[in-house]
Amino acid sequence: MFFNSYEFILFFLPITLIVFIFLSRINTEKAIGWLVLASLFFYGWWNPDYLLLIIGSMGVSYFIGTLINRTLQEKGRAKLILIIGIVLNLSLLGYFKYANFFLESAAYALSSNFELHHIILPLAISFFTFQQIAFLVDAYKGITKEYKFLHYALFVTFFPQLIAGPIVHHKEMLPQFMDRANMRFKLSNITIGLAIFSIGLFKKAVLADGIAVYASPVFALSDAGEQLQFFQAWGGALAYTLQLYFDFSGYSDMAIGGARLFGIKLPLNFHSPYKSLNIVEFWRRWHITLSRFLRDYIYIALGGNRKGRLQRYINLFVTMLLGGLWHGAGWTFVIWGALHGTYLIINHFWHFIAKALKLTFLETSKLWRGFSWALTFTAVVVGWVFFRASHFDSAVGMLQAMAGLNGVSLPYGIAAALGGFSSYIQIAGFELVHGGGAKFVFTYLWILALLPIALIMPNTQQIMSRFSPSFNDIEDNDKTTLLPQNPAYRRFKFQFNVRWAITLALTLTFGMLALAQVSEFLYFQF
Repeated sequence: MFFNSYEFILFFLPITLIVFIFLSRINTEKAIGWLVLASLFFYGWWNPDYLLLIIGSMGVSYFIGTLINRTLQEKGRAKLILIIGIVLNLSLLGYFKYANFFLESAAYALSSNFELHHIILPLAISFFTFQQIAFLVDAYKGITKEYKFLHYALFVTFFPQLIAGPIVHHKEMLPQFMDRANMRFKLSNITIGLAIFSIGLFKKAVLADGIAVYASPVFALSDAGEQLQFFQAWGGALAYTLQLYFDFSGYSDMAIGGARLFGIKLPLNFHSPYKSLNIVEFWRRWHITLSRFLRDYIYIALGGNRKGRLQRYINLFVTMLLGGLWHGAGWTFVIWGALHGTYLIINHFWHFIAKALKLTFLETSKLWRGFSWALTFTAVVVGWVFFRASHFDSAVGMLQAMAGLNGVSLPYGIAAALGGFSSYIQIAGFELVHGGGAKFVFTYLWILALLPIALIMPNTQQIMSRFSPSFNDIEDNDKTTLLPQNPAYRRFKFQFNVRWAITLALTLTFGMLALAQVSEFLYFQF
């Protein structure tokens, strides 16, 4: 069951909410119990067999967390229990997500013909595994307190964040679950939650799915070994860049909006990442809770920046490499992680050079800021090619075409529309080809329509900022944000009035009408 499905929007969500409101007036624990049952039903809708997996994983992690809490006075023993807990969680993830990948890689390296049994990847296993590892580490640090298993179960399974994040900390969620004031019915929570959910649905169903049809066929051709042309490859890469943006942004909004209906605020997970002027800023805005997990539990555990500049760069690279592998069991994801690790190293090294040579004045130059944005955005698009391609050769083929190595062509129809200018195009070496004019036009029209939304318009959290939509806020850094003082931010502020009611009603209506064919969220596969 997806957020963008009729069964979720018309049946599951309203029934769960109505029963929750009714129970919360009688007994808070019963309301929490109902949310756990509903969340398990939501998870089991995908595959009931894997309910045992998530329940077993929760039971073991809760038990280990309790043991750690009870043995905190004996650091050595507590540490041993923590290691056992982490190994058990990672073993589960490793078996379901990486066993096939490593065995296939070994078979390829040894030129062997292993017959592998395909292991189905359980939905959300990457998310609830990381969430529980964070719980165990925090228990070892003495940050967690003992909670009832029912509360812990809701912390892991709460359906708005179960499938694709955000990856939450116990300290963000459990106090909210235990606060009776949060469980009481508030019309404002329903209104704000519905508003955020509607915007997210529109982003996913109308914008992301709308542009997806111009991305997928191009990558499919590249996967099949077809030689792409310059504009075709860039059109596919940019279309996917925007599809992923609105898909993940839409999901994040729907998760935050869905949780708010129940009085719960989720942490922010997405904050206009394409407005970033450098790659460090990009990772401060893209999949924020995963970046936080990688920083707190891998980068810092490796030593962070405490052991010199060279070790810091190595730690960054290893962290991003593991981040890439977290996204998928495939070499293209490893390369994507390595690319971003390299980007971050170059970015940090540039900051060091800029300070040493007193070049920081460039940060206020409009020309430099424009160059910084273009460089960052291009680096991100190149990374997405590896992220999306099904294999290495496909990604390289796409990048070769984007570099113009396969030539540059235009449909005859486009050249004809350019009139006398078309002769200059031919002189410049452009090849004119038959067919494909309409697809070319629509691909770039979608790109030209959606890119300004990602770059100029305020995001959902900024639109709803008067109502504290998420658990935490992120302020734009003027030095590293494209157009930070954009007047549109002030113009698009949600208020309880007729204009916004009509706007959101239309948003929800268009989102619902676009649900003729349910499409999976891109991050569900992780």
